[in-house]
Amino acid sequence: MTPEDKPTALIVHENAITASRLKSIMGQRGWKSHICDDGDKAVDEYVQIKPNMVFMGLNLPTMDGHVAALEIRESDSEARIVFVVSKSRLSKANDAAYSAGAVSVLVTPLTRADIDQKWVLMNGPIPNAPGLADLDELYPDLAEEQPTLPPLPILQTAQQPDTPVIPAIPSPEPEPPKKKRRLLPIILLTMVTSIGITLAFYLGLL
Repeated sequence: MTPEDKPTALIVHENAITASRLKSIMGQRGWKSHICDDGDKAVDEYVQIKPNMVFMGLNLPTMDGHVAALEIRESDSEARIVFVVSKSRLSKANDAAYSAGAVSVLVTPLTRADIDQKWVLMNGPIPNAPGLADLDELYPDLAEEQPTLPPLPILQTAQQPDTPVIPAIPSPEPEPPKKKRRLLPIILLTMVTSIGITLAFYLGLL
């Protein structure tokens, strides 16, 4: 069997040891596995690689494992999902398994015998996912929101009363035209005339 012919598992779990253990067990069964520790990225990886089985944790970053399972089932109604949780989360995992239509639930720490025991169930019929009907209502944050742009500032015009009025710069007053200096020549002429008459009187000309 070539690597291309091997069935593929997508392991999505927050615990690296659990993910590594699952990969080892599935490798012994002749499966190849891809490991992911992020719920949101797991949905994208599922769409890209189309694995034969998904092992899903619950306490995942960015997206809860229950929601990620629903998103995967929404993209592919034939997705085969197995929840892998600790014993303290078993009750929550059973609820999530019913909602997302998972084929089984495994409890950590895992052994090969655990998977052997549930192998037939894990490869059996895929249940319906009743949680898909309420996905948008239960998780409204998943709905795509249109970005809201801030309102544009209102440009004030000259007609608006709030527009500050810039006072006009007063233009300098024109200087009055300078009077022509005519008085000085008249005085000089009068003085010269008076002197001439006086000299003529003394010289006996008048």
